[in-house]
Amino acid sequence: MSIERIEPGKRLSQAVAYGNLVFLAGQVAQDKPGASMAEQTRNVLDRIDALLAQAGTDKSKILSANIWITDMRQFAEMNEVWDAWVPPGCAPARATVEARLASPDYCVEIMVVAAR
Repeated sequence: MSIERIEPGKRLSQAVAYGNLVFLAGQVAQDKPGASMAEQTRNVLDRIDALLAQAGTDKSKILSANIWITDMRQFAEMNEVWDAWVPPGCAPARATVEARLASPDYCVEIMVVAAR
């Protein structure tokens, strides 16, 4: 089996596919820095959709998700967008924690692993 690197960079690849698994790097709202939690979450999920498509899969095949948010008081706002995005019956295993992110412009980062 070969390793497929999607959008590789010097430090990381945005996604890596190996066999029937796809591992995404943590995604932030690069198009919406400083926006609300809901807007940033939508932007991140759009990015995840695009990367999964490049890897030949989609959000219905997400196995696990790790979510980092900068303020747990915004947990419900993030969940509202997440819940509307996840297809019925396809909720992955998931963890959400409060953390300081690499830039204060971002309030959410999401990393997923999916099957293809």
